[in-house]
Amino acid sequence: MKRTLFFTLFVAFSLLPVTPLWVPGGSSHASGNPQANRRKASADLISKINSGRGHERVSIIIEPAKGWNRTLDLSVRSVGLGNIRQFQNFNYRVVTVSAEAAMALARRTDVAYVSLNREARTLGHVSSTTGADSVRNGGGTASLGVDGSGIGIAVLDSGIDGPHKAFLDKSNNNRVIISRDFTGENRTDDPYGHGTHVAALGAGNGRISNAQYIGIAPNANIINLRVLNSEGSGNTAGVLSALDWVATNHSIYNIRVVNMSLGMPAVDSYRNDPICHAVRRLVDSGVVSLAAAGNNGRDGDGTKIYGRIHSPGNEPSAITIGASNTFGTDARGDDVIASYSSRGPTRSFWTDDSGVKHYDHLIKPDLVAPGNKLVQAEALDNHLVSANPQLDAGVSPVDNRKMMYLSGTSMATPVAAGAAALMIQANPTLTPNMVKALLMYTAQPLRGFNMLEQGAGQINIEAAVKMARLVRTDLSATTPVGAPLLTTTELPPMQTEISGYTFTWARGLMLNYTYVSGSELITSYQGIYASGVLLGDGVITGDGVITGDTTMISDGVITGDQIMTSDGVITGDGSPFLAVSTLLGDSAALNDGQVLGDGVITGDGVITGDGVITGDLVLQAQSATVNGDNTSSMPIEIDWGIDCLDY
Repeated sequence: MKRTLFFTLFVAFSLLPVTPLWVPGGSSHASGNPQANRRKASADLISKINSGRGHERVSIIIEPAKGWNRTLDLSVRSVGLGNIRQFQNFNYRVVTVSAEAAMALARRTDVAYVSLNREARTLGHVSSTTGADSVRNGGGTASLGVDGSGIGIAVLDSGIDGPHKAFLDKSNNNRVIISRDFTGENRTDDPYGHGTHVAALGAGNGRISNAQYIGIAPNANIINLRVLNSEGSGNTAGVLSALDWVATNHSIYNIRVVNMSLGMPAVDSYRNDPICHAVRRLVDSGVVSLAAAGNNGRDGDGTKIYGRIHSPGNEPSAITIGASNTFGTDARGDDVIASYSSRGPTRSFWTDDSGVKHYDHLIKPDLVAPGNKLVQAEALDNHLVSANPQLDAGVSPVDNRKMMYLSGTSMATPVAAGAAALMIQANPTLTPNMVKALLMYTAQPLRGFNMLEQGAGQINIEAAVKMARLVRTDLSATTPVGAPLLTTTELPPMQTEISGYTFTWARGLMLNYTYVSGSELITSYQGIYASGVLLGDGVITGDGVITGDTTMISDGVITGDQIMTSDGVITGDGSPFLAVSTLLGDSAALNDGQVLGDGVITGDGVITGDGVITGDLVLQAQSATVNGDNTSSMPIEIDWGIDCLDY
């Protein structure tokens, strides 16, 4: 059996007692609270100081308290050791300083937060089993035929091999319409090999092997934003620069979807994480943003681990995708969660003035999609295949027709990104929150897996696109809660059949700490579907009690108080796994290392002697020979070199 790989990312920290700090620009700018820097500086920056490495150069991201002023700008420039990077849409500066100077900046009253410019790495027959084939071919109704035409998908990754046949349209035009490099290597091809595979899963065509490996949205436009270098790594500043570019240009290229099959350890709370802030800005502007959950679902002994969702997958407005394993079949009755797929809750945190950590504890992922041993486009002479020849799928000997295997949440994420593009083509008025809600509502809950493993369940593209078509196009911020959501009063059966297997829709949504269910989520307009809010804004939490906000969610929606292990039917059915009040209980409720049902909560921020975060599977980040779940891929069909245009 061929071996596969999946990716994770890592960053090394270490920990010991804060050294004295100096303040550029004079002590009058320092906070009067000696503990203020605990909540204004990221934990990994503090760790560097504590370990006696305050003299080391670090690249940092600075967020001002009330905007940039001349005094703060001059102070940053006076201590900066490298070029200062600015952004057009995000109020940050990136600069190289000593770690001590970075901490001193954090103490200023005109600085809101300082974090390290962290390393980012890749985390890392699908069209049939997801239901994409049905909606592309009309699903029995010609008006439902969608293929992503006119929709731009921005792929933040290691570049794209543009000449690959997978990226042509039927008129032989290349659908990689824009390429930009944010790594400093001044190239936009894909020497690493990850981005080409990701882009093709989301939007590859069906020319090769008689459309056996067609992507989800095969005629969507692709925007290639290279943020990972030739070794598959990058940093926060590069990702921010790419998101900044999207924020400026999304209207020009109709970029409605952003795919981020990458991430970094979620140290800072989403309230402070710069990339989470940038993602929120994009979502508020109408761009659906999808992020990989990560590949840290098990330790070296195969034990389940909870609490390893990566950034920016810890951002509430993002659609965070875990990986399922289809065992190489189209029918979905045997599908499970891939053992490596990262589980929630999110363990990013902020620290108060007393040094107490407050964890975000959001339910993530939102959904899962097929991600194990998927076959898609292989970039020319890429590092992954050069180092691991077994990753070549043996589909073709021709360079621009080759296909390769990869596994991971990196592969699952573009499946969902392609689905979002199809939904928006079917109904361009959908908000990102509506896309997210429809994907969750129509998902398939997988039996025996809890909400921290699968969110609402496995993606069901056929139903999501059909429901997108039925949503009214005249909805706006002034539409009252409870107004009709659909153009019809006759609902379709809330079941889907794929390859002879029929399953029931989830009929519920994950909302930060809890879930909601009920038919009114699909028949009635909910305030949480608007732009500029979060789906989780519709619940009120207090003293462990969950109630609904009737200004955001109509009365007919049921709010749950347990995180459930699914019985495979609808959201909320099954057995209780964890009380919602446990998540709401903050850091004391889920202690580091605590056993949580069938696994453990890892010690985010707990450092081992070699500087590695406890529970982080570092070998997966360093080796290209790590297997996914050791199961069969979809059947391989040899390509005969003749383009198939019947897709």
